[in-house]
Amino acid sequence: MKGFYSRKLHSLLGVIPLSLFFLEHLVTNFTAVEGGTEGFYKAVAFLNGLPLVIVIEATLIWLPLFFHGVYGLYIAYQAKPNVGRYGNERNWRYTLQRISGVITFVFVIWHVWETRVQIALGNVTHEEIGGVIHDAVTNPITFAIYMISVVAASYHFANGLWSFLVSWGITVGPRAQRVSSYVCMSLFGIVSIMFIASLFAFRSIDFQVATSMIDAVKSVLI
Repeated sequence: MKGFYSRKLHSLLGVIPLSLFFLEHLVTNFTAVEGGTEGFYKAVAFLNGLPLVIVIEATLIWLPLFFHGVYGLYIAYQAKPNVGRYGNERNWRYTLQRISGVITFVFVIWHVWETRVQIALGNVTHEEIGGVIHDAVTNPITFAIYMISVVAASYHFANGLWSFLVSWGITVGPRAQRVSSYVCMSLFGIVSIMFIASLFAFRSIDFQVATSMIDAVKSVLI
């Protein structure tokens, strides 16, 4: 039973609330594809206008994310991948889940530093966050990092959901697990495509122009 409840909590938090937050983040970013700068900033304004938004973020996002990420690193450290000897599908999924988890956690720390922390420090406003992402994805190196990271995060989310269904006894038996695997891997493909489309949308000059206009207004007011 050693570590049983910690692993169960780690698994549960990965689905509720973190998977829900992941999907919300996906939808918010995808508004840049469907609505451009106007659609994205409306979505951002709606989220930041929620009552008790700081309390909601702290209790439903940051604390669960901290536990899931740190304990996930511990699980990855303990992992004993053996795809070299037994290269079957489950061994590959076991290994890729841990690799993608490490990539995702490191990326999230960096991404939060570049966005939420800078907003908290007063260096960036909510209205300028699209410009921050624009600058990142128009740089070839950081664009490649974003591409790798969103695909890794998408895989970790989808395969983690499949693993959750198995480990919690929701999908019992080979057939149920095979069907859920098809569903979750299809979800992985859809989510990856949506995130990648969002990255390309943020490369639009409109996000740079919007940020430049805000900076111009600031300089006049100052």
